[in-house]
Amino acid sequence: MLTKDSKSEISADQPVIEIRDLHKSYGDLEVLKGVSMTAPRGHVTSLIGSSGSGKSTLLRCANLLEDSQRGEILFNGEPILWKGDGPHRRPADRKQVTRIRTNLSMVFQQFNLWAHMTILENVMEAPVTVLGRDRKEVEEKARIYLDKVGIGDKCDVYPAQMSGGQQQRAAIARALCMEPQALLFDEPTSALDPELEQEVIKVIKALAEEGRTMIIVTHDMRMASDISDHVVFLHKGLIEEEGHPSELFGKPKSERLKQFLSATVPA
Repeated sequence: MLTKDSKSEISADQPVIEIRDLHKSYGDLEVLKGVSMTAPRGHVTSLIGSSGSGKSTLLRCANLLEDSQRGEILFNGEPILWKGDGPHRRPADRKQVTRIRTNLSMVFQQFNLWAHMTILENVMEAPVTVLGRDRKEVEEKARIYLDKVGIGDKCDVYPAQMSGGQQQRAAIARALCMEPQALLFDEPTSALDPELEQEVIKVIKALAEEGRTMIIVTHDMRMASDISDHVVFLHKGLIEEEGHPSELFGKPKSERLKQFLSATVPA
């Protein structure tokens, strides 16, 4: 079993996340119907598709925020251990789940910042309380990450005093401060107006250029085309088509993808 101390032993060719034949239902509603995908190390994978296609559910299952009913999830080649079957399936080892989640930082559509904490305190909270890191060292890194996302001057303000774009950039800094092996984004710009959206897209593009491992659920086809190494188009809980963005956006094969792109990509 892999541990934090064995990170250096992981092959560069080993995907950070592998998903094999994943199934997820809510009661009688089957949302994922057998999805398989990988998140290679240092690559950006974008998940696109219409509302209800299963994109966000797939991301939440990858981060173990949702329990799937069938299929495998592997982190750095280590399979998640399960107990029970079907609707009763749950992770068997809570310590394993906690360890893996600390290496997968998620940025949500809603910023989920703590209103009673300053921005600096928001960014520092998880590394200090969850990982038990030294407060002084975490503060130094938190300030660096806030500078990286362009809001280093906002350390002492509260979320309510910031724009939506600034709050989302603070949420990205908070995710980075955990120093994860992968960043997961769930529609990071959909709650923002176009001007503020561009602030956040600029930050995500810069992270992609650094070679960070990322999975991004997005409605922004231009961003997906610009920064992705691989794009997955989900339709009704299945992968309808996937590939390099130049192929997927330039030469779509399936009629459903052609329809989707004609409705979502500006002329």
